Amino acid sequence: MVTFRVNDIFYSLQGEGRNTGRAAVFVRFAGCNLRCPFCDTEFDSFQTMTDADIIEAVTTFPARFVVLTGGEPTLQVDEPLVDLLHRHGFEVAMESNGTRPAPSNLDWLTVSPKTGALKGDTLKENGKKLPDEVKIVFEEHTDPEELFARLFPSPSPAPLKYLQPCDTGDEARNKRIVADCVDYITQHPEWRLSLQTHKLIDIK
Repeated sequence: MVTFRVNDIFYSLQGEGRNTGRAAVFVRFAGCNLRCPFCDTEFDSFQTMTDADIIEAVTTFPARFVVLTGGEPTLQVDEPLVDLLHRHGFEVAMESNGTRPAPSNLDWLTVSPKTGALKGDTLKENGKKLPDEVKIVFEEHTDPEELFARLFPSPSPAPLKYLQPCDTGDEARNKRIVADCVDYITQHPEWRLSLQTHKLIDIK
């Protein structure tokens, strides 16, 4: 029997990227292969769940849009689990750091690359799913185009490109980061602004 380490399952609104504002069931998987200093997620604790347990939990909510997140969900999520969610009427999205190939049968893939973590054509291995959107956490010295070029070293379908100001916990620094991010986007209009709206309206 296949089991998964699940940190949390909860119902809220998607707060970031193209699907901002959509009601969604979030399945947060435990474990990550990175330890980013700005990460605000507690993903080390978990309960062990089967695929049937996950389906039982997510179907208690009215929305049929599920977001597989983490931690890093590609460490655990496979195509059979995505297929099972599809069979129960779910549109399936994933949020990944882009260091590992994602299941090919996802409906939507958000990749948030981190400096130094990418591995060239990793996302193209074995015909796996390419990102529908790239969301880069923006800090003072972030070079979005350099990160994007490492994610897509050769021509490929162009995903949506988002910059998300980093929440450092320092109000003055956050204000500078937002200003720099807005300035960058006005000079590079192919990028879009993504705000963590769930934090702005104080929901999970």
